[in-house]
Amino acid sequence: MSQSGQILPHGRVLRYELHERLTHWTAAFSYIYLLLTGLAFYTPWLFWIAIALGGGQISRMLHPWAGLIFFLAVMKMYSMWAAQMRTTETDKAWWGAVGHYARNEDDKMPPAGRYNAGQKLLFWGFFWCSLLLLLTGAVLWFPEFIPWNLRFLRYTAVVIHPAAALLTIGLFLIHIYMSVFAERGAFGSVIRGDVSVEFAKRYHPGWYKEIVGESSTPRK
Repeated sequence: MSQSGQILPHGRVLRYELHERLTHWTAAFSYIYLLLTGLAFYTPWLFWIAIALGGGQISRMLHPWAGLIFFLAVMKMYSMWAAQMRTTETDKAWWGAVGHYARNEDDKMPPAGRYNAGQKLLFWGFFWCSLLLLLTGAVLWFPEFIPWNLRFLRYTAVVIHPAAALLTIGLFLIHIYMSVFAERGAFGSVIRGDVSVEFAKRYHPGWYKEIVGESSTPRK
């Protein structure tokens, strides 16, 4: 049973267990490597990145393997969090008030649960993009196994693979903004695993109410 939401000493709340944090950082580091080498392959102006990472041949060899690691990490996150990423009525209201979120007017936002609507969008965006990147990446990795009469798959992969990658870059930048600037303390939670009670009350009041309700219920 997940222990996330457990009240810890000194006014802290467990937000991410160790296996959740390890999975997150596995996905993060593999994605950053994919991002850097992918940009190097995307344009000659950035090929110096591949040289800095060991050379073009090494980068081309490791890029697809890093892609497999990223995909497996995303699938692990899916198994852990997908049930919590379903859209609710609160999420719909959250989107209607997203301007307040951008201005850090948290008292005017609907009471988000463990994940707000924006975080859920990021989750599903990375999930679907990882599927597209895996499928198109496999075509680009092993083009010799694609019959000539199915060559349109190669052309499709050449278009969809970078398009999906560019979309993840946008999601990644939004993720950085939300975790570092919009919710102060969120970035530390994927390192230490916990957040302050004040963080839970301010940014995820719905989740905080669940925590209080669970912690106040006697355990048998």
